[in-house]
Amino acid sequence: MPLKKSKSFHCSVCGRTFCLKARLKVHMVIHSGEKPFACTECDKRFNQKGNLKTHMTTHTGEKPFLCITCGRSFVTKVVLEQHSLIHKGIKPFKCTVCGNAYTDQSSLRKHMFYHTGEKPFSCHHCNKNFVLRQHLMSHIVIHSNEKMFICETCGNSFTQPSTLKQHMLIHTGIRAFSCPTCSKTFIYKHQLQRHMYTHTGERPFRCYICEKSFAQHGTLKNHMRVHKEKT
Repeated sequence: MPLKKSKSFHCSVCGRTFCLKARLKVHMVIHSGEKPFACTECDKRFNQKGNLKTHMTTHTGEKPFLCITCGRSFVTKVVLEQHSLIHKGIKPFKCTVCGNAYTDQSSLRKHMFYHTGEKPFSCHHCNKNFVLRQHLMSHIVIHSNEKMFICETCGNSFTQPSTLKQHMLIHTGIRAFSCPTCSKTFIYKHQLQRHMYTHTGERPFRCYICEKSFAQHGTLKNHMRVHKEKT
């Protein structure tokens, strides 16, 4: 007895085929622009139930897909699979300009901005442009003067999380930057750089009046008072 040929249902717009008419019906919503699935927490709507389900995790904070290598969790299986490439050392997305490779297409796309010079994210306060959205978001805080990042130890507040992180080194006492000549340690990199002038003899800070030079900017600043007192 010959096998019954399975029926297929074709999308008249893009040509995709489906084994069930119900699946074709769900697919057609993409082309119609209809968004029947509404989020109960915000005003966003979606054309697929699966997309709504994924979106809902932004409200619940749920990240059900766990990386068994490092323990990080993710909202979707696709993002987890992309993340897993990091542990495998696989970087399939390669820059055609410089050869740098990335685990996902999004990272490659962001990287390409540095070659093209494109800065698609613009500040509406000062019209300064940025390559990445997160750089723009960090910049906007400057205009608001809002200091959202507070040190739990002393109460000082900062506009940038990176500035708070740098400030916290004062409290932890960690001196990660060590002089290779005398082994003296410093909290910040710029402190080590200034210290190195004492070994190299370099004096990069020059007085524009008498052309005397100094190893430290603070020493130059004190020196300038001499000229002010003479005037």
